[in-house]
Amino acid sequence: MKRLFVSDCEGPISKNDNAYELAAHFIPNGDRFFANISKYDDVLADVFHKSGYMAGSTLKLVLPFFKAYGVTDQLMDDFSAQNILLIAGSQTTLQHVLGISDPYIVSTSYEHYIRALCKAAGFPYKNTYCTKVSLDKIPISPQEREQLREIAQEIAQTRLIDIPQAAASAEDFCDCDKEILQRFDEIFWDIIPKMSVGKFLDVVTVGGEQKAESIRDAAKRHNCDLKDVMYVGDSITDVEAFHLVRAGGGLSVSFNGNNYAVKNAEIAVQSESNLVTAVLADVFCKQGKAAALSLVANWSPEALQQSGVDENLLHQFQKVTADGLPKVQIVTSKNIDSITKDSSEYRERVRGVSIGRLG
Repeated sequence: MKRLFVSDCEGPISKNDNAYELAAHFIPNGDRFFANISKYDDVLADVFHKSGYMAGSTLKLVLPFFKAYGVTDQLMDDFSAQNILLIAGSQTTLQHVLGISDPYIVSTSYEHYIRALCKAAGFPYKNTYCTKVSLDKIPISPQEREQLREIAQEIAQTRLIDIPQAAASAEDFCDCDKEILQRFDEIFWDIIPKMSVGKFLDVVTVGGEQKAESIRDAAKRHNCDLKDVMYVGDSITDVEAFHLVRAGGGLSVSFNGNNYAVKNAEIAVQSESNLVTAVLADVFCKQGKAAALSLVANWSPEALQQSGVDENLLHQFQKVTADGLPKVQIVTSKNIDSITKDSSEYRERVRGVSIGRLG
């Protein structure tokens, strides 16, 4: 029986948030600029459920500004290749799953970054789904460049939107945040669409439903049922993928996930090493979902020893976990709040506070 391993990239495989890092490097106050747009993205996707809007669309909203600050495809290629930060054990994990499955990476990340990561990790780029875009192909006028630079600094200087718990509409936000949301709506859905660089807003980012569709496509390509798919993710862009895999009877795993990921996954992992993913994938791909869940339910050195995990992989895993096993738990209604809190804190420790707090 053929089973399929599929993973998000940034978070489960690498520490990077490439788009955030590009913004921080090429745009003045770019870290704050990106954080504000990312929060706006969370509001549109998770609170307003804006029609036709997909979680992860931050990556297309920032493209006109990259263009305004002179970023080119070559600069994106070079920057990405020079700044790959893999989670410990990721290269071993990717090589292991290549031997036991038809593995895929499904990522919202730009193709420039995914190409660079695949080259660094020895993973076939043809087995990836990612956001395809070329900065060089869309022109920008001097007037647009100047206006976008002014808007970028306006966004960077805006306070970070606070999303109230259980918010469901604009009326649930404070007056100050309502004004910010209205201004951002004006910028992204009125001002920029009238520019030549407004074409960047037509880019299809592989987030939300596009991730789910990518999993469907990979499963179809390999004549694989969704019940035989294991998916690993960590953020809001993985929610639809988690829903698809869980509904189909497959296994959904949050790796150092934020609240969006933990609340929609079946298993939650907190680890500095990606080798735990290889262990779970080994059991799932060779023995099925029930065996993987049984291992997690009895998570211990003894259970691992008796799990049937590849001996060489188990030996490597035992070496990196000599001081104690990482936390691996089945998410239930009783532990979801504590896991969400612990996982979010762990995420910030592994990837850094700025990146860890992005949706």
